Amino acid sequence: MSNANIHMDDDLLVKYLAGEATPAERQQVEDWMAASETNKKLFADFKLIWNQSPVTDRNVSEDDAFIRLKKRIDSNAAPRREAVIKKLSRKQWIGIAASLVLICTVLWLTFNHVYDNGSVSFVRIDSKDKVQTQSLPDGSVITLNTRSTIVYPGRFTGNIRPVSLQGEAFFKVSPDKTKPFIIKVNDVTVRVVGTSFNIKSRNGKTEVIVETGIVQVSKKQNSIDLNPGEQVTVTNDQALLAKQQSRGKLYNYYLTGQLVCDRTPLSEVVSTLNEVYSTHIVIANKSLENLPITTTFKGQSLDEVLDVISGTFKITVIRNNQQIVFK
Repeated sequence: MSNANIHMDDDLLVKYLAGEATPAERQQVEDWMAASETNKKLFADFKLIWNQSPVTDRNVSEDDAFIRLKKRIDSNAAPRREAVIKKLSRKQWIGIAASLVLICTVLWLTFNHVYDNGSVSFVRIDSKDKVQTQSLPDGSVITLNTRSTIVYPGRFTGNIRPVSLQGEAFFKVSPDKTKPFIIKVNDVTVRVVGTSFNIKSRNGKTEVIVETGIVQVSKKQNSIDLNPGEQVTVTNDQALLAKQQSRGKLYNYYLTGQLVCDRTPLSEVVSTLNEVYSTHIVIANKSLENLPITTTFKGQSLDEVLDVISGTFKITVIRNNQQIVFK
């Protein structure tokens, strides 16, 4: 078989550039580059990204090589962004930030799946204002909540199944112990083999809730394993990860059309109601935030839901223009 059509393992390229490849591995990479101009171009692009970023970790491992490479890309781009922040409007900055996230996503996915005759095929889905369900090449099924985006290769042929997410999605991952399923969302990495779980990332906070199986959540050098009924919430400035028991199933309302509360704190219920009904409910009395509620809402109007909550806890509900206040 011609080397021009052989997939070059991405981790081997990292080892080659890091100077850790064996003579046989170096020869393999050089033979692959010599096989076609396309391969040379792919390697040149790879090397450019590598060289433009400071190398701080020479310990190459199978699954996190390109997570570290992505971090180098992010850190390398930061000083340049800082120089122009003051000259840009808020709208311009948001556009640039979104573009950088997309670039890093494409780079990470590119280096974690096959090059098909020199071309990289990605699938990108933007749910916009409608919940969407999508089957992936491996049989996994993803349901995207509104205002969410997912990017993944047209086919999984490398050592892992990489996916990038912005927003919220529920995953039902097909089991394959030989190819872990890995989701990148902001600076959080979620690794699974076969399981179902929900990931939500909004406003600098990422939440992972497990329904079945075991899910590993990592940020930088810290990781934690979640079992069914457990969750973890990670903020941008948080280093340590601490899991909690999930209470109810508020997270999958966009799949089931139900809000299932099981001794769920009122503050969590209010947060979900604000999303579901596009409203602005505020708990003015902080002592009410941790009141537990056990019930299921299905198909009720917002007024009906508010009546149940106010009747359960003897709460006064005040409507103030577009705001609803609990006292």
